[in-house]
Amino acid sequence: MAFGSFDNKNSGHAVSEINMVPLIDVMLVLLVIFIITAPLLSHSIKINVPQASSEPVQQDPKVVDFAVDADGQLFWNEQAVSLEQISALMAAEAAADPQPELRIRADLDTRYEVLAQVMSMARRSGLKRIGFVTRPAPTPAAGASQGAAADAGSAPAGASPAAQ
Repeated sequence: MAFGSFDNKNSGHAVSEINMVPLIDVMLVLLVIFIITAPLLSHSIKINVPQASSEPVQQDPKVVDFAVDADGQLFWNEQAVSLEQISALMAAEAAADPQPELRIRADLDTRYEVLAQVMSMARRSGLKRIGFVTRPAPTPAAGASQGAAADAGSAPAGASPAAQ
């Protein structure tokens, strides 16, 4: 050990060893503390809770289907409605408990303006659950055959639609 020497020959340089004894003492104290406190944390108060044989209430989530076709025609649960009627229908559904989910289906060619108006009306009426219904993307194998058929009928690159 470097500290127990009475020899004055090497007194000029510093000792580069770390004294591990205090570190080991601290670790042992922490180990003893954790061993003592661990069983205390796992014990809980024993309470005799009464048992009831009731079944949970099953509520079917209500869904409102809203659709917009390519011409801008609006449908509320498969019934044709006007833009003015939608606000009243949404307000009535927003007052329901539990509130239904509004699922919006729009044609690919639907104008963005119509969808923005519908979503704005839904927010103003108080509907909180709004979702979009989409079609899943085709798989790569099916997409390759559909893409080849679509390319056969398309215009050459750089051509305008009026040139066809």
